[in-house]
Amino acid sequence: MVLDNSTKSSLENLIEEQKKWQLLRQYNLQPKRKLLLKGPPGCGKTMTAQALAGELGIPVFIVRLDGLVSKFMGESIAKLRVIFDTMVNHRGVYLFDEFDSIGSHRNTGQDVGEIKRVLNSFLINIEKDQSNSIIICATNLPEMLDKALFRRFDEVIEFPLPSSKEMIAMIKKQLQSFEFESPLDQKYISKQFLGLNFSDIVRACEETIKAMILGGKNKLSPQVLIDALSKRK
Repeated sequence: MVLDNSTKSSLENLIEEQKKWQLLRQYNLQPKRKLLLKGPPGCGKTMTAQALAGELGIPVFIVRLDGLVSKFMGESIAKLRVIFDTMVNHRGVYLFDEFDSIGSHRNTGQDVGEIKRVLNSFLINIEKDQSNSIIICATNLPEMLDKALFRRFDEVIEFPLPSSKEMIAMIKKQLQSFEFESPLDQKYISKQFLGLNFSDIVRACEETIKAMILGGKNKLSPQVLIDALSKRK
């Protein structure tokens, strides 16, 4: 993963606290384990949850909150209760994706009542939870969240769109096993395609590699990469 220094530092601190959670608890301290990840789509929120699970050697479970809300009163809350009960017996990273689907302060539509009940149940459960699992909520729309929700988390981590430097770093990382037919104009790319997310960049790199393979070549074409990035601008 390519992350800015602030985001990387926050995640490294969490990993260290998690690895030494027994030591912290000897001093009646709790390791950080309740995170809110916010930022545009394709900037690494889901990948971060998977990476944390990999670093700690525990499984990752992804819960789509927008699919959890049921039209049958009480059914959504029952499903949520099962998830939090599971956290106690099965340590893991539990990613609640699309958190804004229940945490919005601009509730509209016919399911408002049920959404509010699910949100209240979630807040009660996250406060009562004493498991050793890591709880991560992710949102693409932080401005939609009720500001009162932010204090429920140990830390709020922002995942911005990649900077010019991070964009080039990701391209180099994805294409490090290959050579280009001619020098890549990094300055042009970093300026022209600023605003793309990491997911767009990765897909453009994959498309460039495929074009090389299917074209029977052994070097990448800079123009193919530029064209692939252009399609996603």
